[in-house]
This record gives sequence, structure tokens and C-alpha cells, in this order.
Amino acid sequence: MGSPVLLRSLACFLFLCSSVGAANGMYGRVGTAAEEAEVGGSRRSRLHADGGRGAGSAWPGYLYTRAVGRCTPQFWSSGAEPWPNIVPQEAAVAKVFGSRSVERYGPRLTLLEATMRTDDVGGSAFVKLVKHGSAALLNAYTRRGFPLNSWEVKALLLEALVSEEAAAAQAERFEQANEACV
Repeated sequence: MGSPVLLRSLACFLFLCSSVGAANGMYGRVGTAAEEAEVGGSRRSRLHADGGRGAGSAWPGYLYTRAVGRCTPQFWSSGAEPWPNIVPQEAAVAKVFGSRSVERYGPRLTLLEATMRTDDVGGSAFVKLVKHGSAALLNAYTRRGFPLNSWEVKALLLEALVSEEAAAAQAERFEQANEACV
């Protein structure tokens, strides 16, 4: 049998060739969709499978994209922008929001971990509350024109800890404020 180095090289070559073929196939589909959109000499904007409009705007190979807003929890957890010094990434949620949050989130959950949570979809309203509340707090400190100031965010989060319904309603309000922010 062949040497391990030769087999590894062959496996890498096959992987690269199949990846290039897949990317070329996606470019071909986009071109076809753009040609189908051109009817009777006038160009119609058509939405492609990847979300791009018109010819040549496709970006193949991405199956999952994060929210592009500059105020979402996904943005803050991505590290695309430095966090404000007043609330570093490693700050505990309990220290930032107060001792009442310890019962629900424990003493070790950090703001970065709160914004990175993915168990908020279909999960507990309290998870969504801390995720969007943490992003809202960061936005209150860094974004001019954000509708809430830092003290309001902290107070609203603590008030919403009384019940699942209150947490769900406030989490939704935080999420809307974060998505509307620019």
C-alpha cells in the first residue's frame, strides 16, 4: 500500500478539486438565473437562492449567515468592533445587571457568553432576555440615538425576571430595539 504522506496528499487534492467544482457549479446557476430574469430586453431584479439581487452579486458557498446589523447580539459576539471599556467581554452578567440576576443566570455567565447563546430559539424566554438585554446594554453605551440608556436597560431586564411572560415580552422589545438600531 502507499505511504501515509502520499495518501494524505491525494485526499487533499480530491477535496480541493471537489470544492472548486462546487463553487463553479454555483456560479453557473447564478448566471442561469440572471439570464432567465432578462425578459424582452428589460432587466428584472430577481432574488437568487443566496439572497443576492441581479447578475453578478452572488457569493457562493455560504449556507448560514449571521445577522448583519451593527447592534445585534451576533454582531457583538463576533468581535467585529471593540467592546466599551465600562463593560468588558469577561464581565459577569451578575456584576453588570445586579445581584437579582444571579438567581436566574448564576455568578459565572459573562456578557460575551450571553451574546453568543444559541439556545434562545424555542427555548426559555429568560435566555432570550439575557442575550438581547446584553446587546441592548452594549448599544446603550456605544450607539448614539439608541432608544434606551444603560440604566433603563438594566432596570428593564431586572423587572422582566419576575415571570416567563414578562421576560418574553421584554426580550422581544430588546430584540426590536437592537434590530432597529443603526
